[in-house]
Amino acid sequence: MTRSEIWRVEKYLRNLFRLDTITLVERPKQTDSVEVHIGGEFIGVIFKDEEDGDVSYAFNMAILEMDLPDPPPSRT
Repeated sequence: MTRSEIWRVEKYLRNLFRLDTITLVERPKQTDSVEVHIGGEFIGVIFKDEEDGDVSYAFNMAILEMDLPDPPPSRT
């Protein structure tokens, strides 16, 4: 991804989620993706996809079960 693309996608995400602490960080060995950070913490990866002249960006975020809060008793 070019720096221009990274800036545009970052701006889009900040506006979409109304969160100025979202930053996209280049991956030195990967040119088709960037890391997504919120407040300096890694939360996922965005991959660039070019197919048939169309460009799209896919956001991949893994959520570990151990990071989830316990459900309230009424939800178990």
